[in-house]
Amino acid sequence: MTDALHSLRLLQPGSIDEAVAALAQHPDARLVAGGTDLLVNIRRGVRQPDLLIDAANIAELKQLSVDGDALIIGAGVTIAALADDALIASRYRALAQAAASIAGPGHRRLGTVGGNLCLDTRCIYYNQSEWWRRANAYCLKNHGETCHVAPKGNRCHAAFSGDLAPALLVLGAEIDVAGPGGSRRIPLAELYVEDGKAHLALKPGELVVKVRLPANPAASAYQKLRVRGAVDYPLAGVAVALARSGADIAQLRIALTGTNSRPFLLAGTDALAQRPLDDQMLKEIDQLVQQQVQPMRTTLMSSNYRRLAAAAIARRLTGELFAA
Repeated sequence: MTDALHSLRLLQPGSIDEAVAALAQHPDARLVAGGTDLLVNIRRGVRQPDLLIDAANIAELKQLSVDGDALIIGAGVTIAALADDALIASRYRALAQAAASIAGPGHRRLGTVGGNLCLDTRCIYYNQSEWWRRANAYCLKNHGETCHVAPKGNRCHAAFSGDLAPALLVLGAEIDVAGPGGSRRIPLAELYVEDGKAHLALKPGELVVKVRLPANPAASAYQKLRVRGAVDYPLAGVAVALARSGADIAQLRIALTGTNSRPFLLAGTDALAQRPLDDQMLKEIDQLVQQQVQPMRTTLMSSNYRRLAAAAIARRLTGELFAA
């Protein structure tokens, strides 16, 4: 059975203010830029808006520049632009690696930074056709009353699978958000909530405008586990940023995606500073990751394998950055 798009109306605001006004006037509308995730879900009947607000013509969202002591990345900058940018490749390596790992070349040319940061959560019970979901009485995230991943629980366990977020988290990113109440700047981590059904902390009518990164971050790297070597979403993705002070680690940040309903910075890494990297520290990193990731039966791959793989990637990247 082939899913088809229903009739849609399209608004094309020319500025951020116009986009905010359109969202306020049409609260059930959906913001779209590249549409690589949203349009698929609309075709499947997962999302059924009558109106799309197209942000593709808003020049302010396409800024990619250095401003004083910060790198500014507009929410409308494409994934391909990040992957191909020489400054990002040299100074923000984890971000370049994450961007280059996303989907295929066509997706990267269309997909945007804001779209990847606000990517919908995913689950094998949710990302299906309408007739399949209806045959299974839907799910807690979409028209149903039960999370089939954890039927006895009271929240949705769909997993966040954006690749850019963990890289930006370890690099110390902040985001600018615009909405009916004005603009605000928050740490990227505050954008997310551990709830697969409502994982974004945006207020009604708000949109992500830009990302800000410090000019001189620590060395970083990103790697992910996926079924195929290209196109697929991360089943577990890990970003690490590490700064050395002589023979010791001065700062260590580790962030993960694909395992929880939100991307998150690993807690407890501050206690590893001012110590040399040795087998004991790698063991502690392994334990921290395995304790904090929460892979559930949201994919066809074993949850425990995803947990072990996330810990292994975190150990490997930490060792490689320390030795570099």
